Amino acid sequence: MSMTRRAFGLGLVGASAAATGGYLYLRGTPLFRDPALLTGFVGGEKKAFLANPRTIDALAGAGFALNGRQAGSVEMVRAPELLAQSPDFLWPSSSVMVEIARENNVQVRRSQVVLNSPIVVYSWSNVVDGLIKAGTAARDAAGHATIDLLAFLKAVLADATWASLGVGELFGKARITATDPNLSNSGFMFAGLAANLLAGDVATPAVLGSVAGDVESLFRRMGYKSHSSGSLFEDYLAGGPGAYPMVVGYENQLVEWIIADPERWVRVAKSANRPVALYPVPTVYSAHPLLSLKPGADGLIEALTSSELQNIAWADHGFRGPLGAPGTASHPDVAAMVPERLDAITPMPEASVMLALLARLAA
Repeated sequence: MSMTRRAFGLGLVGASAAATGGYLYLRGTPLFRDPALLTGFVGGEKKAFLANPRTIDALAGAGFALNGRQAGSVEMVRAPELLAQSPDFLWPSSSVMVEIARENNVQVRRSQVVLNSPIVVYSWSNVVDGLIKAGTAARDAAGHATIDLLAFLKAVLADATWASLGVGELFGKARITATDPNLSNSGFMFAGLAANLLAGDVATPAVLGSVAGDVESLFRRMGYKSHSSGSLFEDYLAGGPGAYPMVVGYENQLVEWIIADPERWVRVAKSANRPVALYPVPTVYSAHPLLSLKPGADGLIEALTSSELQNIAWADHGFRGPLGAPGTASHPDVAAMVPERLDAITPMPEASVMLALLARLAA
């Protein structure tokens, strides 16, 4: 997406929200009122949730209509051209962004985590089968695929070939692809996770110098890096294992894709090669905090954490709740794919460490 397009913003739900507001107005009873229109920036992975008619109706019932303009999580809390538009709210995809926003003199009135989704590595069934045979990946007792991400990253840094990792049908050296960490949150989260793994603990200022070079090398080997987690996931699905053998994303992305078209998933699941979510051990949680910047947006936090909207977020889009637990709705096609809970979680490095790492990666 070009900066010009971002600067003007995309009203993801503006038209639908306006239509809903008009409907409530025409009802003409004291119980209904026009929703308050709020404008803000949101991560691309939440586009479908905000465009969902059920989400729009539920927000309207709570008195809100959202004009959510897509922007990367990192840029929305740092880019002057976005903040100059005086948004009512920001909805990035990492709790670290709250601290970075405040360090960037963004006047945050309130903030609260609304949704959660762990970082996963998306791959393909043939790649995962090879990694399992080679010992880099495994399946837990419930059948969920896991990956020893540190071992894989060390293999990438050592110029290991796919063949040496048990995936002989893929050409060349092993690689993993993430988004641009200076713009998009999934790349940002992966950079922090990689730094932690290479440091052997949560990366601190004292150890950053010893691991930053390897993190930089991992990103340099990726080549082009998308500015959007949603765009990278779409490229992964379209490109297949040859073009995108392993990409970093959010757990909810595949869940949402399956729920959107169950019949499509039935066909894909029967194919020789299908998408697979690998859970890094450990991983990091991508929390999605709502940052209220103006008084009118304060109540949006309560609206989005209501049981109605939390149920929509899980049932239609695969987002876990603020505490990291999946929702109660049953998804026959994905129930076996999503762990009830994840215990191997590492915290992200503090904001100062991540800012120093981002500066290194930008250079």
